[in-house]
Amino acid sequence: MTNRIVCLAIGYAFGLFQTAYVYGKMKGVDIRQKGSGNAGTTNTLRVFGIKAGLTVLAGDILKTVAAILTVRMLVLPGTDPQLEVLLLLYTAAGAILGHNYPFYLQFKGGKGIAATAGLIVSLHPWFIVVGLALFLGAFFTTHYVSLGSLLVYAGFIVQLIYFGQTGFFGELPQRILNEMYLVGFFLFLMAYWKHRENIQRLLTGRERKTYLKKREQV
Repeated sequence: MTNRIVCLAIGYAFGLFQTAYVYGKMKGVDIRQKGSGNAGTTNTLRVFGIKAGLTVLAGDILKTVAAILTVRMLVLPGTDPQLEVLLLLYTAAGAILGHNYPFYLQFKGGKGIAATAGLIVSLHPWFIVVGLALFLGAFFTTHYVSLGSLLVYAGFIVQLIYFGQTGFFGELPQRILNEMYLVGFFLFLMAYWKHRENIQRLLTGRERKTYLKKREQV
């Protein structure tokens, strides 16, 4: 249990680096006061353009990757190998919580999709392939970033369970697999909760589309 708490704490500390907020402040803008008010990649893209969006995307991915690398170096050595994937999930959960709910910004952060991408790229190439296929397929077909993001999470939880039950992560006890699925479902539910307004707009046909060549006036 101690290792789980340590991993959550390390992840949360890294997740507190709000790339979109920092980028906006460098431009003299609080990104949370512009566009959708979300401190994430999509809103940065809309407000500042594609270069800014890609910068924030990279920063939010890398902070989860950095948290996971830190855990690999400091926590995993000497730990039961059967706990490796589980502890990485706890680390990513902490990073996503830090991104979504940074205490020093009144818990008003992003929606955690780019931070989740850091988990996806850290697990296995198959997660990357499926995630990209789902996101890019949905985005370039509909131009709804939210739809692509929601599909990525749906694909992630399906893969996590499928790979877990087929021994992809090794011969793990079912109790550890169940805990992995619980953490995965927590992230899944948090993502859908953060996107609840987007889901409502998608269902009513009022969701805003995003185009890579357009930007708002700051």
